[in-house]
Amino acid sequence: MVPLTTHLLAELPENMRILVVEDEIKAAEYLQQGLIECGYIVDCVSDGLDGFHLALQNDYDIVLLDVNLPTMDGWEVLELIRRRKQTRVIMLTANGRLEQKVRGLELGADDYLVKPFQFPELLARIRTLLRRGEAVALPSNLRVADLELDPGRHRAYRSGQRIDLTSKEFALLHLLMRRTGEVLTRTEITALVWDINFDCDTNVVDVAIRRLRMKVDEPFGDRLIHTIRGVGYVLEARP
Repeated sequence: MVPLTTHLLAELPENMRILVVEDEIKAAEYLQQGLIECGYIVDCVSDGLDGFHLALQNDYDIVLLDVNLPTMDGWEVLELIRRRKQTRVIMLTANGRLEQKVRGLELGADDYLVKPFQFPELLARIRTLLRRGEAVALPSNLRVADLELDPGRHRAYRSGQRIDLTSKEFALLHLLMRRTGEVLTRTEITALVWDINFDCDTNVVDVAIRRLRMKVDEPFGDRLIHTIRGVGYVLEARP
């Protein structure tokens, strides 16, 4: 286990609960031991189906989810979790190819860590996700036309009707509403919402925008999210 500096330990939150879904026994024990030593409450399972059930039954702050799992692989687990909960998920995999990272992000992963990795790097990713969640919790509500966002309670409404969003969809809508009327490029959105910079074209943003439109625009008639061809996207009320 790589020793942690006093600085790293001081930044770790208390009483946070983490689920580790990893079928490699040594890797799972390594993660569990390190996280417990840092003060986290840790549950650990080696089967995808068991991981899915635990993720639904309990309120975890973060799920560390391996891709290659028995019974149900990590992609299936992630997709099923995202249909029901907004739990933060970090995918763990030995495959560092760009298309695999893109797939995870499209399915709703909050981060993607390639094995082998150093334990302090994992802690840094965890802290980043937790800080990102805290940053969303702002006191003031945002409103554009009949669309309202309540960052403090992590809720969205349109025409008084509540809209269920995943954590990534909420972060994307929050960004668009904070910068209403401003055209955001795909590169900007990827960096600000996913905190990742890709060195080639991907359709992660397009997929996320399409899913967000299905919830925010299509059921209500008037579109608020607009495509600026060759540039990016903008959220604004138009006549």
